[in-house]
Amino acid sequence: MRIRVKICGITRLEDAMTAVHHGVDAVGFILWSKSERYISPEEVGQIVRYLPPFVQAVGVFVNPDKSWVEVASVAAGFDLLQFHGDESPDFCSQFHLPYIKAVRVRSGLDLLQYAQCYEGSKGLLLDTYTEEKPGGTGHIFDWKLIPSELSLPWILSGGLHSDNIVNAIKQTHPLAVDVSSGVEAAKGIKDANKISAFMQGVRSCENI
Repeated sequence: MRIRVKICGITRLEDAMTAVHHGVDAVGFILWSKSERYISPEEVGQIVRYLPPFVQAVGVFVNPDKSWVEVASVAAGFDLLQFHGDESPDFCSQFHLPYIKAVRVRSGLDLLQYAQCYEGSKGLLLDTYTEEKPGGTGHIFDWKLIPSELSLPWILSGGLHSDNIVNAIKQTHPLAVDVSSGVEAAKGIKDANKISAFMQGVRSCENI
């Protein structure tokens, strides 16, 4: 089965085009002002206009105001919303766009119940828990914490890069993977060689 790929934390047109060239399915833009990968909705819009058909633009929000999601989504031209904070199911589902819900995985968290709570989402993005920040940690979590039968599609994230992506896919069998820091030269600046190597790793697993 073909594994979907999202490259997140895009801040430059050239990085988005490199990702597209290597066959990604989605590019993510951080609309949280405290992030080192923050980009304004207007800047996102200038990049999104160059995306080809069937490559989704994903807006990533962390505990936003409703008005910020509405205004930013229109200006940027998002196809999909990603909520990466403590947003409730009711909050996430009130917009006229589909959404995915990020969850920071740690021991003791009931992912089965979490999936039931967010049954209106398109899926869960499983990321690494830290107290310091909501995402982009560059660290993996214990993949054994992923239940074998989640009721929602799920996306593997957290600390992925070209050296561990094959093992990650073989161990967890995700529908999709999400990478940001693992393909960067610096925060918010992607590395074309790292993107290429990462995508090669993903594609090598599709016939296993």
